[in-house]
Amino acid sequence: MTGFVPSGFRLAGVRCGIKSDPTRNDLTLIVTDEPCVAAGVYTRNLIYAAPVAVDRARTPSSRIRAVVANSGNANACTGQRGLQDALDMARCGAAVCGAAEDQALVLSTGIIGEFLPMAKIRQGIEEAARQLGSDEAAFVSAARGIITTDRSHKVAHRAVDVGNRTIRIAGMAKGAGMIGPNMATLLGIVLTDAPLTADAAQSLLQEAADASFNCISVEGHMSTNDTLLLLASGGAGGQPLADTERALFADALREMCIELARTIPNDGEGASHLITIDVRGCATGAAARKIAQTVANSALVKTAVAGADPNWGRIVSAAGYAQVPFDPLGVTLHVNGQLLYERGEPVGFDAEAVSQSMRSERETRIELSFAEGDAAIRFWTSDLTVDYVKINADYHT
Repeated sequence: MTGFVPSGFRLAGVRCGIKSDPTRNDLTLIVTDEPCVAAGVYTRNLIYAAPVAVDRARTPSSRIRAVVANSGNANACTGQRGLQDALDMARCGAAVCGAAEDQALVLSTGIIGEFLPMAKIRQGIEEAARQLGSDEAAFVSAARGIITTDRSHKVAHRAVDVGNRTIRIAGMAKGAGMIGPNMATLLGIVLTDAPLTADAAQSLLQEAADASFNCISVEGHMSTNDTLLLLASGGAGGQPLADTERALFADALREMCIELARTIPNDGEGASHLITIDVRGCATGAAARKIAQTVANSALVKTAVAGADPNWGRIVSAAGYAQVPFDPLGVTLHVNGQLLYERGEPVGFDAEAVSQSMRSERETRIELSFAEGDAAIRFWTSDLTVDYVKINADYHT
């Protein structure tokens, strides 16, 4: 094992010609030395891409050997041909490691409604198979193969001591626009050498996703291709994790997924701010999530942050139309640690000082407290700038 890469995996990222930019990777291949456990969490959009259909049918599993991902073409809204192309892509990925065709998973991201250039993809898979490695450079190369409008690749990793074993977790993700919970236009692949059962992996991944990738938004637009996979090789050795060991692993997995998820709105298309929204004191977790998501998706809140405007009215009114009952007199709002609003009315504050803190810091922190209970959530989004409009006005879909 080299560096942070979990044992039992080999990876590569290559350019096969899907993207027009000759400097950017557009195909990623991950193979396992032995059949591994795999779990997945997917978009809830009723219109979903062919790779999502394939992977949903194959996870959770205890016999996956390969993952093939491409960027630049989503293979979404491509009908029966798109499904056959996704199956062919999986078949080719399985073939290079001597696996059965149903032992591979596939991911795609990019332009919707265009067929995959399968000749290029087949050649790319063969080239990636020749470049497979297990070091950090190979991991980063694979991470670069899945990005589209991202400014850079996104990776995170953790190591956790469980009994007499050190278990490694490493993840890669892509996403910068069309980001909305459940899930977003993101691809995420998490690798670990923990010994997990398929059922445990699925449960752990869903729990981690709910605290991370399902708590991010850029503009609230749910995509067709969102896929988050967890692959567990068991390379750390030993029996499947016991309850106390599983809890330690779950904490590390959740923390790593949160770190990785935050990079997505922080890299939001055209974004100048990452916005962290803490909602506390709600009657239920669902209520807290609904309020946080409503504030996060408010164009007026997002543009206020872009302009470094501590506009408390936009924030509290967004909470008010979230269709969650609460006592308006129990609401308190802080922005970057400064109290702006409580007991149904604004308080005196130094608007220029708060504005300066927003202007000078990449992250803007919004804290909304209620008086209904103990439920809380942390949610992340980005601000909305003119550059977002330019990027998406010119992006062919």
